[in-house]
Amino acid sequence: MSDPAAPATPTHGPVDGPVDGPVDGPASELADLAVEVARAAAALVRERALGTITVADTKTSAIDVVTQADRDTEALVRQLILARRPDDAILGEEGDDVVGTSGVRWVVDPIDGTVNFLYGIPQYAVSLAAEVDGEVVAGVVVDVAKQVEYVARPGADGTTVALRDGVPIRVGPERPLGQRLIGTGFSYVTEVKVVQVAAVGRLLPRIRDVRRLGSCALDLCHVAEGRLDGYVEEGVNLWDHAAGGLIARAAGAHTETGPGAGGLTLLLCAPSHGVDDLRQATVEAGFWAE
Repeated sequence: MSDPAAPATPTHGPVDGPVDGPVDGPASELADLAVEVARAAAALVRERALGTITVADTKTSAIDVVTQADRDTEALVRQLILARRPDDAILGEEGDDVVGTSGVRWVVDPIDGTVNFLYGIPQYAVSLAAEVDGEVVAGVVVDVAKQVEYVARPGADGTTVALRDGVPIRVGPERPLGQRLIGTGFSYVTEVKVVQVAAVGRLLPRIRDVRRLGSCALDLCHVAEGRLDGYVEEGVNLWDHAAGGLIARAAGAHTETGPGAGGLTLLLCAPSHGVDDLRQATVEAGFWAE
């Protein structure tokens, strides 16, 4: 088994005290554009939620759906970004990759939590991140139904800060493993789901409880603001966690990816002060590949 105990280097931002405002610079400019575009995308998703939602296609299985709203929202994001920055690259969940020459790549999930959106469950988000030379430097996750905006961007001293509606957020306090509320999710591929359910069953007696809320991006933001004490899920893609992961790290969390027991990518996120024992618990529960 590859060693999931070897932590990736987390990027921390200040999590205490007021933020004096953003600084000028390339990352700050990208953050400004990310916020502007994500707000427009969220407005479109909110409008589509009021009408009839149609399934346009399926992906990994017959129950892994794509709605027309997913496609239209990603098309809007691409249009708005390329109108302002035509040399940038774009990686999106629903469309073909756009190759750029600027060193900037945008990572887009137009609706993270599509099944929730389809069923009218108010837990889905627009997720948009900006990378510079492969490093995520700005991210926005908009909770569409609740109209809550999570942002990771350069603060007054240039380090990355995590904000909820403009107010700094931080991870929750230290708690024993048995008192932690952990977010998770399940694949739409049956064979992977069977492995995940078994692993969750082994983890559950060792923690307070689990929550399966249906949006990776929002789960990471909930870790960032202390509403969850950790998150683990196999089957995530970069567009699911690029923005939310940066927000979590800026709020004092640690994120890492590795091979999951079902053969897909596993993501672990927890406050830095509690990641070691949660990682070990997930190893022992069978989340990680051997």
